[in-house]
Amino acid sequence: MPDRVYLDWNATTPLRPEARAAMVAAFDLVGNPSSVHDEGRKARRVMEEARTVIARGLGTAARRVVFTSGGTEANTLALVPGLKAPAGGVERLLVSAIEHASVLAGGRFAPAAVQTIPVDRSGVVDVGRLEALLAAGPPALVSVMAANNETGVLQPVSQVAEIVHRAGGLLHVDAVQAFGKIPLDINQMAADLVTVSAHKIGGPKGAGALVLGGGVEDVVPVLRGGGQERGRRAGTENLAGIAGFGAAAGAALATLAADLPRLTALHERLEAGLRQTSGLTVFSAEAARLPNTTLFTAPGLKAETAVIGFDLEGIAVSSGSACSSGKVQPSHVLEAMGVGSAAAQGAVRLSLGWSTTTAEVDRAVEAWRKLSMTLLKGRDETALERF
Repeated sequence: MPDRVYLDWNATTPLRPEARAAMVAAFDLVGNPSSVHDEGRKARRVMEEARTVIARGLGTAARRVVFTSGGTEANTLALVPGLKAPAGGVERLLVSAIEHASVLAGGRFAPAAVQTIPVDRSGVVDVGRLEALLAAGPPALVSVMAANNETGVLQPVSQVAEIVHRAGGLLHVDAVQAFGKIPLDINQMAADLVTVSAHKIGGPKGAGALVLGGGVEDVVPVLRGGGQERGRRAGTENLAGIAGFGAAAGAALATLAADLPRLTALHERLEAGLRQTSGLTVFSAEAARLPNTTLFTAPGLKAETAVIGFDLEGIAVSSGSACSSGKVQPSHVLEAMGVGSAAAQGAVRLSLGWSTTTAEVDRAVEAWRKLSMTLLKGRDETALERF
């Protein structure tokens, strides 16, 4: 079997060499970042350097970056009633129908205080419906992701921010899938809170951050105890994870300008190859998307069977978001887009990354050509035995 091809970068990414080196160095530091002696100051310096890199990547100040254990914790930290908005403390939460499960869960809002914003058939948030929901009640915190993890669709965040702020509310943006893949600026987005995560950009799992925009000066901590992270998140910081996060962010941001056109070309090559299959549909193809994400289906395709088939060919792909893998149910994203059950159950996602090559894309296209000849004839999983 030749070397495997990894095309599931939206689920998680390989650890960048820069992140690995930074983590190894951090493991050798003895001090607690909260300690005032030399050992503690050295640890603090590493942490603050990482904080500065991440802040710079979003066009803000380092003091506005709050380190967490990942995107889910950062989302939970952000989604809390009572945050001070121009029109007063927010009393309800509006979330788009395609958000990550940690946002759909409502954070610390009571279930009755959470409302869903629909999306159109391309997976783009319905701004007209958002305006109506905002007008129908007290000030709201709105959560709309920058880029969807399944379809790759980019949301009109700046437009949403204008609508939300005009109604006296606040905007949270889950930018976990977008940070390091496309240029982002918290001020241009006009976001009040932004979530980012390390393992989507070549950093370690278990490190993330909530970044505060101009509309929010502080948050209500989920974890209480010591005064770490300016009292916003108690607990001794994960120094090695944070160091890896900072190094990964630095590497991703430094190569972003070169990676964008390269990945765009590979993405177009991949989809052109896949489209040679008659009847194949690429979801959200008409919308603006990340330059690395393809979610597709074909009549009669079963996603689980296709994923196994790709795996036997030495290629890692996904049947949707990794957080919901193993569940025999349609994607909530596709369901919100109005995609029928049969098509949704056949959705396969391929996502590219900084080390993806033309040869790997061509190998995936060839693997799909072989698989489709059998899988689209209505045969069941036993057909995979020939591969």
